[in-house]
Amino acid sequence: MAEPLPLAGLRVVEFTHMVMGPTCGMILADLGADVVKVEPLAGDNTRRLQGSGAGFFPMFNRNKRSLAVDVKDPRGREIVLKLVAGADVFSENFKAGTVERLGFGADALKTLNPRLIHVSHKGYLPGPYEHRTALDEVVQMMGGLAYMTGPEGRPLRAGASVNDIMGGMFGAIGVLAALQQRDSVRNGSGRGQQVSSALFENNVFLVAQHMMQFAVTGQPAAPMPGRISAWALYDVFDVKDGSQIFLAAVSDTQWALLCRDFGFDDLAADARLASNNARVAARSWMLPLLRERLAAFTADELARRFEAIGLPYAPITRPQELFDDPHLLATGGLAPVTVPADASAAGHAFDTRMALLPLALDGRRLPVRLPPPALGAQTRNLLRELGYADETIQALQAAQVVGMPAGAA
Repeated sequence: MAEPLPLAGLRVVEFTHMVMGPTCGMILADLGADVVKVEPLAGDNTRRLQGSGAGFFPMFNRNKRSLAVDVKDPRGREIVLKLVAGADVFSENFKAGTVERLGFGADALKTLNPRLIHVSHKGYLPGPYEHRTALDEVVQMMGGLAYMTGPEGRPLRAGASVNDIMGGMFGAIGVLAALQQRDSVRNGSGRGQQVSSALFENNVFLVAQHMMQFAVTGQPAAPMPGRISAWALYDVFDVKDGSQIFLAAVSDTQWALLCRDFGFDDLAADARLASNNARVAARSWMLPLLRERLAAFTADELARRFEAIGLPYAPITRPQELFDDPHLLATGGLAPVTVPADASAAGHAFDTRMALLPLALDGRRLPVRLPPPALGAQTRNLLRELGYADETIQALQAAQVVGMPAGAA
């Protein structure tokens, strides 16, 4: 029998939507916690997103149980409070004041359950900006990341929800720290605490290396497309048949290997290219020369040769191509899953594979135990666990206090 997952036995009540809060819950769920996703009767709005948001719900809500309930109804609020009374963590990412108005603020829940850890995912930590509405794009623009990513004068957001996802990660890290402080045999307090994570502060952490570069050198960091690389060969090359590949040689040893394998004896002997720093200074004429010579190869040919001599390289891969990545397939990095119809932009259930957390415990990847839930799929079972009789559950459903799929057990 496999060992239980690290957070088995912990219950998380998740009151979140979009990406940041659900990411925190997904991490805790993947680690074994019983995460109950509390949804309105109409469902999390991300269930119905199209375009770039169509992957939000299925990706960030696996391994969770869905409870559909009207928390504005006193009977619905009572259900959530019963859940919280026996929970370890309450997670939310609503605008300031929302959970307080509903009776789920940190102070109120601490009175109900002193051991509860209350994690909030916000746009900003408390301060002058906390009233603002934040999005990943907003904080990337105001936090320097978009400036660093795009060409000079053309700020460009990163191509993934980096702050939402990392903000959820830091929320989960805070929860794990609070659990340790509560439960430690040596010095555990036995009490929960409030954990806060925020998009803006997360973004500042991402660009902090560039802040420190300025502090150390007095020189502002240039945007990625315009910066002077620390490495002489560290770039994307257009090669044969219109393909592209990223190639690098980040040490004198790697440069020598490159020159020897490709027969670039003239470059190996050129005193102007004798060290990495010298090659950086020579990039203006060296890179065009290398581009001309390497353009005679296909990306596959270059990949084979760079791999054979141990040099860094990378194909320019599109996200959808990762479904067929041989390393992910061989190592179990993609798990099969069924996405329910109400979490599908296509409007019907389908089978696919999804990326697991990028970690292993004793060589074991953390599995998908439950697919992304249909809206209210576990409502009945959760109410039974709370002691509600079937007749009461039926009455609550008839009164539209709770919801569940037709025919749900």
